[in-house]
Amino acid sequence: MTDSRNEMTPRPFRFAVGFSAAGSRAEWQDKARRAEDLGFDVVQIPDHLGMTSPFPTVISMAEATSRVRVGTMVLNAGFYRPALLARDVATVDQLTDGRFEFGIGAGPDFAKPEFEVAGLPFPSGRQRIDNLRDTIGEIRTLFANGHEPPVARRIPLLVAGRGDRLVRVAAEHADTVSLAGVPVAADIDSEAAGTAALGRRVEFVRAAAGERVDRLELGLMVQGVNVQGVDTDLSPARRFNPDLTEAQLPYLPGVLTGSAPDIADTLRHYRDAYSVTHYAVPETGMTALAKVIAQLR
Repeated sequence: MTDSRNEMTPRPFRFAVGFSAAGSRAEWQDKARRAEDLGFDVVQIPDHLGMTSPFPTVISMAEATSRVRVGTMVLNAGFYRPALLARDVATVDQLTDGRFEFGIGAGPDFAKPEFEVAGLPFPSGRQRIDNLRDTIGEIRTLFANGHEPPVARRIPLLVAGRGDRLVRVAAEHADTVSLAGVPVAADIDSEAAGTAALGRRVEFVRAAAGERVDRLELGLMVQGVNVQGVDTDLSPARRFNPDLTEAQLPYLPGVLTGSAPDIADTLRHYRDAYSVTHYAVPETGMTALAKVIAQLR
């Protein structure tokens, strides 16, 4: 039997870069312009206390650019009431001329001190994921019933996650599922083993998405980029995979290693075999990944 996925026109690649700090409005805008010039499709801002507030920051970056989209990677659903968040999302979409991408997550375990500073109870992981699912549903209901500023189109929804329950919610509700790491065996010993783990994770997403699978954009959070001659920062990979050795980290599918043409071939394989086309990288990997983007455009 022919796999219908191979007969479909593949989605285009999309590349996002996340910025977490800058000293001024001018610096934020310079970062956005540089990302646009390097060929990135989206600039993203995280959502943590002690960092810049995401909504005004993405509006400022949109004002300084003409093509690149702006988004959140990701809002912490536990910080917001759905009706208030819906108002802000719709307003940001309007003020960025429809370039906003709404990224949201359940809130990671390491965010517990932020909840305490905000005077909020810190729910269990299961409760945070349930809250994320309910928040998405309530916001979409508010948009559908016209309770918020005019929304001329469906605002793209990205949900990022790693664990099974969170990834299942993403597959059931999001437009873009961004895999924040791929579970691998503790004895992973080759790049092929990492690629196989990515394939298994994509099949999990497909099964969870059911009939809506062909509407999904599948993404991978890049945890390191080592283009030959450019050092890579593997701290994100270490954070998500604390039990792996330094020698094992390069085997992860989210750690891209090799020449720019080699990495471009790897991403083409991920696209053709697994339909993964959305790649999000931290600012530390922006310059290196730009060399790969140039090979794919």
